[in-house]
Amino acid sequence: MIAAVLSGFALAIAAPGIVRLSPGASGWLLALLPAGLTLYFARFLGPIAAGQTIAISYPWVADLGVSLSFRLDGLSLLFALLVCGIGALITIYAGRYLHGHPHLDRFYIYLLMFMTSMLGLVLADNVLTMFIFWELTSLTSFLLIGFEHEREAARSAALQALLVTGAGGLALLAGLVLLAQVGGSSEFSVLIREGRAIQQHPLYLPILLLILIGAFAKSAQFPFHFWLPNAMEAPTPVSAYLHSATMVKAGVYLLARLTPVLGGSEAWRYLVGGVGMITMLLGAAMALWQRDMKRILAYSTVSALGTLTLLLGLDTVLSVKAAMVFLLTHALYKGALFLVAGAVDHETGVRDVTQLGRLAPAMPVTAVAAGLAGLSMAGLPPTLGFINKELLYEAQLQASRLAVPVTVAGVLSNVFLVAVAGIVALAPFLGRRAALSKRPHEAPPALLVGPLFLAAISLVGGLFPKVVAELLLSASVRAVRPEATTLELKLWHGINPAFALSVLTLAAGVAVYAARGFWHRTSWLAGAIDRWGPQGGYALLLSGLNGVAQAQTRLLQNGYLRFYLMAIIAATVGLVGSALLLRGGEIAAPSRLWDVRLHEWAIAALTLAAALMAVLTSSRLAAAAALGIIGYSIALFYVFFSAPDLAMTQFAVETLTVILFVLVVYRLPRFTPLSSLRARVRDAVVALLAGGMMTALVLTAIAISRESHLASYFVENSWTQAQGRNVVNVILVDFRALDTLGEITVLAVAAIGIYALLRLRLEKPRR
Repeated sequence: MIAAVLSGFALAIAAPGIVRLSPGASGWLLALLPAGLTLYFARFLGPIAAGQTIAISYPWVADLGVSLSFRLDGLSLLFALLVCGIGALITIYAGRYLHGHPHLDRFYIYLLMFMTSMLGLVLADNVLTMFIFWELTSLTSFLLIGFEHEREAARSAALQALLVTGAGGLALLAGLVLLAQVGGSSEFSVLIREGRAIQQHPLYLPILLLILIGAFAKSAQFPFHFWLPNAMEAPTPVSAYLHSATMVKAGVYLLARLTPVLGGSEAWRYLVGGVGMITMLLGAAMALWQRDMKRILAYSTVSALGTLTLLLGLDTVLSVKAAMVFLLTHALYKGALFLVAGAVDHETGVRDVTQLGRLAPAMPVTAVAAGLAGLSMAGLPPTLGFINKELLYEAQLQASRLAVPVTVAGVLSNVFLVAVAGIVALAPFLGRRAALSKRPHEAPPALLVGPLFLAAISLVGGLFPKVVAELLLSASVRAVRPEATTLELKLWHGINPAFALSVLTLAAGVAVYAARGFWHRTSWLAGAIDRWGPQGGYALLLSGLNGVAQAQTRLLQNGYLRFYLMAIIAATVGLVGSALLLRGGEIAAPSRLWDVRLHEWAIAALTLAAALMAVLTSSRLAAAAALGIIGYSIALFYVFFSAPDLAMTQFAVETLTVILFVLVVYRLPRFTPLSSLRARVRDAVVALLAGGMMTALVLTAIAISRESHLASYFVENSWTQAQGRNVVNVILVDFRALDTLGEITVLAVAAIGIYALLRLRLEKPRR
């Protein structure tokens, strides 16, 4: 199974070569892998339907509890078939849709990497492994949305999607880490068994909120819904794949996977159900105000995702059944309609529904695919959408105390979506003729295979619902609600409240469709909602973030070395000083402070005087000489404390440094004070604080009497391990060889830089 999950990464590497060898057939060739994976996973339909679960695990980062664990049950199998099956159709479609594009090979790399990431996400049993794939989907979707990076709109949409889903991913990571700690395992299969104990833990609510933020951001739930319609700047194959069938359903998948762990509480019902209901209504209403086919479908996708979230929030067996059926139904009809929109745009150059009409005579096959998908979206028999709509109403009617508001919201949103189905699947093909700059004609076969196949499955699923339920959907329901028995689907349930609501929905939807001109005339309301709603808040937040970044850049990255040093020193003083104060607020002094000899006091006084002279003198030569005195004084300390090697090194370095300083300052202009008195006082305060901190650290350190094992270790091992009798030299070149190498490297780089500067000064400019 690991080979199946990761095979897409290998094909992504080979994709550019395949495109170069056979650009015309590259889509068909690359589609062989996802098609083969679809068949591979389809062979598990029988065992999974019979109640089996297939799991494998390989240790990865054992210390952190991370393993390459993959688990195939009803829920992951449903998603795997959608990811691979629709992925194969999208790959074929993209080869023709982007035919001749100079970056087609790059597109296939991104697409195959996304498909593999999504497949790993739905199959992972380890929460941290799942999160890695989760973030990979965000990264690859950023690349796909911004594929046409020459356009500012595409770049902006890609960045927005990455920021929103990435921020949600950070919250999700925190929630998953807490969940693993509370549940005692990072495996979903173990956490499901610990669901009751997790819900009784004090950290249950923080875990729930963090995970919901991540899931809501990924699945475009209110208030994060705005990124999905804006992501329609991506090429149509991306919209059809990511934003109808796969990526945006990742959050829904996570909610379904964690329903046995986190579901069942009042917080779950109100948070998940409430957000889902708001998103469902908002997305359906916003879809009617749009004119671009892809944006209409995008907002209807937002509504569908809200419906799925609402059903999972209701957390009943019937609502989970309705969610699984709707998950499949929506992927089929919405994927088909997105591909139809791409075909229409490809052949006419227009996506504005008010400028399209009477395309059926010129594009009959595309019209058939659109009609079948539209029937399923509107919930008309004999499609799977009709069965799903009645099951959805039954679940909403049984929502205990929330039955009335939930059902009213469900009916209202479905009324709008019936009208949307007519606007995108009926009006462009059967409406009044529109003047087009480009004469339409039927799309090529590669653009028709996908929508026809998906629409046909929706029709066949409606005609044979029992087969779909037994082979695929029953097992997915049991994965979410283990106590569920079987899922029974019928095309005709008789006349009941759900059927009555379906008839009402259809009649009202036709009326709304007839009044679509009113919605187009009031589309300014959609702009107002975007401007003053969450999207406007995102723009304001991003602007504020950029403003803060610019301000701190002006403050911290101002180009003055003295400010950089002052910031580093002040931060160090603050952090280290806080640590010293937290130890008790007292600085421990050495017990034998007054045992210092007279010549040591003299050298210390000389060092302080030289330091003061270097700061106060107005002569550069005097400052260089004062610095030399400081260095030589430190070398004398080394001599007095029996470190002749260090003293010799210090003497050599100080002599060379003083000579270099004198040579440099000799050519500098006359000394001129540039800093104000206030700046000098500030610098003096920072310097004194740093000196005081170091003094306190030294006094505290030497007052702590601890037996050191380093001296004896170096004495014992210098000759036996490094064949050297000079312990200091052995430490430098053997025991601390890497440190010494780093110092030498720094000096070598500095020497190269100095040499380059000298050459620039010595060489005459060329004419």
